[in-house]
Amino acid sequence: MTVEFGLALENFTPGRKTPSMDAVVEYAQTAEELGFASVWAWDHIFLGARRPFPFLEALTTLTTVAARTSRIHLGTGVLVLPIREPAILAKATGTLQIASGGRLVLGLAAGWYEREFEATGVPFKSRGTAFERNLDMVFRLWGEDDLSGEWDGRVLRHVRMLPLPGPRPQVLIGGYVDRVLKRAATLGDGWITYFYTAGSFARSWSKIRAFAEEAGRDPDQLRNAAQLPLCIGPSFEHATRSVNEYVAEYFDTPAWSESTADSSIRGTAEQCAEQIAAHIEAGAQHLIFCPYNYEREQVHRLATEVLPLLGARLPGAA
Repeated sequence: MTVEFGLALENFTPGRKTPSMDAVVEYAQTAEELGFASVWAWDHIFLGARRPFPFLEALTTLTTVAARTSRIHLGTGVLVLPIREPAILAKATGTLQIASGGRLVLGLAAGWYEREFEATGVPFKSRGTAFERNLDMVFRLWGEDDLSGEWDGRVLRHVRMLPLPGPRPQVLIGGYVDRVLKRAATLGDGWITYFYTAGSFARSWSKIRAFAEEAGRDPDQLRNAAQLPLCIGPSFEHATRSVNEYVAEYFDTPAWSESTADSSIRGTAEQCAEQIAAHIEAGAQHLIFCPYNYEREQVHRLATEVLPLLGARLPGAA
């Protein structure tokens, strides 16, 4: 199976910075020019109080990027599904799928930041149930011309939400625990991870494949995507220090999850290539890199120095 490579977009920043839509678009255009397969926007409505993170809304960001690019796929890594009203989300994402020429990939998860649930009136403790309800409703609205049904008081009577997106967006489900891995195996098109080591990825991907088989699905039809920090530097030690500072400032790695800064691809070009190879060996199909401080130099070095060592020369990285 062909392995693909993508980049995370800086549509959120630490409090000392402000995200720039112009910079995000230019970054996405650079990714497309170099031949990367995808760019991915992060999703929160708001995040943090004492330590706030400024955010550009994910779907608005991807719509803007879609208008300024022509080939590259557009992903969410990940959209918090329970706090999105499903009929509105189905219409917005269906329209973006059509407008972009079928380039949308939706990474979806149940969420974890309780204040967003309070603000949107969604019971935090019921977020798993809300996730499954919303996903079912979105799938049905994307795919059915005449839809009737009731979902927790959301009544559809012979609804025709046209035009239908064709093909519908690919859906990858994110999360850590077994009940979420079962969702990835049975409800969507696969799984998206956040800062997993190769070993953690291999263990969970094996579980997902087993859950799919138990449910009568072909595990070989499932897709996955792995989000990983990246720092190419003069040595492993130097790059480790730099990427650990970057992850600590930009991201959260919950103690109860398997997400860790140790997942970072770091070191010299040769060392980075070896670490990426380990993730591919673990079963990763689409690797999404979060380059150190979103530096363009890191992106160019990844394309021209690291990936060619894997025999993966990007078409625009001459």
